[in-house]
Amino acid sequence: MSDRVRVAILAGGRSSEHGISLASARSVLEALDPARYDVQTIEIGRDGTWALPPATAQGVLPPSAAGSLPVPSVASPAALGAVDVVLPILHGPFGEDGTVQGLLELAGVPYVGAGVLASALCMDKDRFKAVLRDAGIPVARSVTLRPGDAAENPFGYPVFVKPARLGSSVGISKAASDAELGPAVALALRHDDKVLVEEFQPGMEVEVGVLGNRDPVASAVGEIVAHADWYDFDAKYAEGGMELIVPARLPNGVTARVQELATASFVATDCEGMARVDFFVLPGGEVVVNELNTIPGFTSTSVYAKLFEASGIGYAELLDRLIALALERHERRRALAY
Repeated sequence: MSDRVRVAILAGGRSSEHGISLASARSVLEALDPARYDVQTIEIGRDGTWALPPATAQGVLPPSAAGSLPVPSVASPAALGAVDVVLPILHGPFGEDGTVQGLLELAGVPYVGAGVLASALCMDKDRFKAVLRDAGIPVARSVTLRPGDAAENPFGYPVFVKPARLGSSVGISKAASDAELGPAVALALRHDDKVLVEEFQPGMEVEVGVLGNRDPVASAVGEIVAHADWYDFDAKYAEGGMELIVPARLPNGVTARVQELATASFVATDCEGMARVDFFVLPGGEVVVNELNTIPGFTSTSVYAKLFEASGIGYAELLDRLIALALERHERRRALAY
């Protein structure tokens, strides 16, 4: 009997970040050592169906006492073969927002990354800011709008207008006037029924990776240099759209402050496993949290991987640690009395 860890990679998903997820999953699959891991990739379509392999396909995970997932396949609900751990490499709604995590909790299957609460909380920029403010962690001021609300901006221009629960800068606009505010709100409302109008932060954008469960550690700090007016979707994913400078060009004290706030944000939002925390460093050295991504882009050249590589943890080792953290959390929580 094989003693390899049986891993299922969930990729794709219903969100507009479907293609980014597939690219991340391919990198993960290539990096997992086949001598240590028995890996199966499951693609979730934009329509929500799970493309499960046929039961006779080579490499399908064999049944055992581990969890089995009832999922909507093309024809009817089917069971994904028993697995030891799931890597949900999904970005945005229906994957990073607690929905898939809830399915995995119900199935009793260990999985990498944040749990249901942290996933949902960090996806919702409005609630995320509220929790961080309560913990004394600085965030940009914003107002929240819903369908039917008048477009409101008490901060002056420019401002950023964002769907509350989306990623990769999808649906985000930088509005420079009253004339641009209404269309920006309308665009954001196409993607979510809750929208943030957020105060502009005139500073350097930096990002930090966090790794761990109860004792998280922060990576080196990376500086984002967008080759555009702001760090939009194209700047994030187009070839040559941005440059990552590691370590960021910051005084030592500011670097330490960024790393401190990264782990504090991770703990305050009840995260485990991994996260990437994004910041603004203002001209006077003040540090403001922008957002926290519980499933950051995960190719070997993504910011999260590069930050830990610069911190002495290579891509393959990073995956090993994340899988170990998932199994540790599962065992810890399985010992609780319900």
